[in-house]
Amino acid sequence: MTTRFGQRRGNLLRLWPFVPSAAVLTGLFFIPLAIVFVYSFWQVDPNLQVVPDWTLRNYAKFFGTETYLRTFLKTIAMAGLVTVSGLAVAGPFAYFLVRYVSPRWQRLILLAVVLPFWTSYLVRVYAWQAILGEKGVLNSVLLSLGLVAKPLDFLLYNDIGVFIVLLYVYFPFAVLSLYTSLERFDFTQLAAAQDLGARPDQALRRILLPQIRPGIITACIFVFIPILGEYLTPTLVGGTKGVLIGNLIVNFYRGGAFPAMAAASFLVAAVVLGLLVAFRRYLQVEDLVARG
Repeated sequence: MTTRFGQRRGNLLRLWPFVPSAAVLTGLFFIPLAIVFVYSFWQVDPNLQVVPDWTLRNYAKFFGTETYLRTFLKTIAMAGLVTVSGLAVAGPFAYFLVRYVSPRWQRLILLAVVLPFWTSYLVRVYAWQAILGEKGVLNSVLLSLGLVAKPLDFLLYNDIGVFIVLLYVYFPFAVLSLYTSLERFDFTQLAAAQDLGARPDQALRRILLPQIRPGIITACIFVFIPILGEYLTPTLVGGTKGVLIGNLIVNFYRGGAFPAMAAASFLVAAVVLGLLVAFRRYLQVEDLVARG
C-alpha cells in the first residue's frame, strides 16, 4: 500500500511542472472555446438579448446563406494560396541562403527578413496602400518606365491586394521555419544520391524534402492558421471585394448577433483544430528533438 502511494505521489510530482501551462491553456483556450461553442446554439430575442434557446439555426443559416459560405470558403482558399505561394518563394530563398551564403551574411540577411517585425503591423499594411494604389509607388514607376499607359487599378481593394500583402506579412514565418530545417541538413547526401544515379529533382524530392518535413509543416502552421483570423489586412487593402471570414465575424459582433458570431468563430476554430490534428500525424515529437 505504501509503495502504491509512493508511486502515485511520484507521478503527481512529475506532472507538477505541466500544471502552469495546463492552467493557461485551459483558461485562455478551452474555456473560451467552450463558451463560444455554447453560444453558437443560442438565439437573440427581439430585445437583442442572448437567450439559451438551443437550436441549430445559426449553423443552418450560415451554411444556407451564399454570402457567408462563399466568404468562409474564400478565406480557406486564400490561406491555402498564400501558404503554397509562401513556400514556393521561401523555399528557394532559404535553400540558396543556407547552401551558398556564408554564415555571417546569412545572419545579416535573416535580420533584414525579420526587420519589418520591428514596425507596427498597421504601419506596414498602410505602407502597402501607398505602394499598390493608383497613385502609389508601383504605378509611378511603371508609368515613368512607359510599361503601362494608365495606372493599374486592380492591385488594391480586392482579393489581389489582400493576397499580395498577406504574402508579404507571412513570408518571414515561412523563411525562418524552412531555414531552421535546411541549416541542419547534410547536403552531401544530395551529392551521394546523384552519384548513385538519382536525378537532381529525384534527390531533392526523396532525400531533401522528407528530412525538412518538420520545417515545411511548421511553415504551413505559422502561415495558414493565422490567415484564417485575419481582419486588418482585408479591411485596409481588400475593401468590400476582399472581405474574409474575420471581417464577417466582426460584422456579426457589431450587429449584436453574438450567436451567429459564435457559430462562425467556432467553424474557424474547428478548421484550425482539424489542421493541427492532421499536421500532428506527420510532425512527430522525435523530429523536433532530432532537429534541436
